[in-house]
Amino acid sequence: MARFLLRRVLFMALTLWLISVVIFVVTEVLPGDVATAIMVQEATAEDLARIRERCGLNRSRLVRYVEWVGGAVRGDLGESCHCLETTGKDCSVSLKIAGRLGNSVTLALLTLLVGVPLSLALGVAAALRRGRLLDGALSAGMLAAVSVPEFVSGMVLILIFGVWLQWLPTTSILTPGVRLLEQWTVLVLPAATLVAVMLAHTARQTRAGMIQVLESNYIRTAVLKGLRWRTVVVKHALRNALLPAITVIALNVGWLVGGLIIVENVFSYPGIGKLLLEAVENRDVPLLQGVAMLIALSYAGANLLADLLYARLNPRIRYS
Repeated sequence: MARFLLRRVLFMALTLWLISVVIFVVTEVLPGDVATAIMVQEATAEDLARIRERCGLNRSRLVRYVEWVGGAVRGDLGESCHCLETTGKDCSVSLKIAGRLGNSVTLALLTLLVGVPLSLALGVAAALRRGRLLDGALSAGMLAAVSVPEFVSGMVLILIFGVWLQWLPTTSILTPGVRLLEQWTVLVLPAATLVAVMLAHTARQTRAGMIQVLESNYIRTAVLKGLRWRTVVVKHALRNALLPAITVIALNVGWLVGGLIIVENVFSYPGIGKLLLEAVENRDVPLLQGVAMLIALSYAGANLLADLLYARLNPRIRYS
C-alpha cells in the first residue's frame, strides 16, 4: 500500500507539472495583457512599458515559467499585476485565493453534505424498485436535472424562490464583517443548483452499480442463507455498488472547488470561480495561473482519495 501511495503521489506530481506547462502556455497566448487591460485607450508606450516591466512581462517566457513554478512549490504564487497597478496593497495571489477559497469550500461542503447522501439514497431506491413507477420517475427526474445547464436551473430557482415567493435573496453577495454561516440564506440557492447537477450524476451511477451487484451470485447466496434483506442491501450490495460512484463523487469534489464559475457568477457569490473570471477579464496572468493550479490540485487530490477508498470498500482490491 505504501509503494502504491508513493507511486500515485509521484504520478500526481508529474501530472501537476504537465498541467503547469499547459496553463503557462495558454496564458501566454491570451490576447492582450494586464498592461493594456489597465490602461486601455489612455495608455502611452511609456506607461505600457512601465507596467510590463513591473509585472516582469518583459523577461523571457522560460525565466518567468521557472520563477513561477519555483515559487508555487514554496507556496508563493507571486503578486497580482492588476492589483499592483490599481490598489498597490495586499496583492499577493496566495492571499487573494485564500480570501475566496473559504467561501467556495463552504459552498462545496454544503453541497456534498446534502448531495452525496441524497443521491446515494435515490440511486438505491431506484435500483430496488427497478422497472416500477418510482424508478421511472426518479430516472426521468435525474435525466432532466443532468440535461439542464447550471445557469438555467439557477435562474429558475431565483425566479421561484427569490422573485415570486420572496423566501430567499436573489443574489449571494456577502456582507463584509459578517460570518458566512450567519448569512446562511445566501448559500441556499447556489447550493441547491449544485446539488441538482451532482445528484443526477451520482444517483444514476449508484443505480447502475446497485442493479449490477444485486444480480450477482453472492447476493443470491446471501438471500438464500436467510439474511435480512436490509442487511444484504446495506452490508453486501451497497458496499460494492459504491465503487463506481466513488469516481463520480471524486470528480465532483474537484469540480466543486474549481468548477463553480457559472454558479458563482449567476448568484454573484465571491468564490474561486468568480475570482478566475475576474483574472481572465483583467488579463491578470499570475492570479489566473494560481487559481488554475489550485483547481488542478483539487482534481488530482480527489482522484488519489478515490483510489484509496477503492481499497477500503473492496477487500478484494490489493495494491502492491
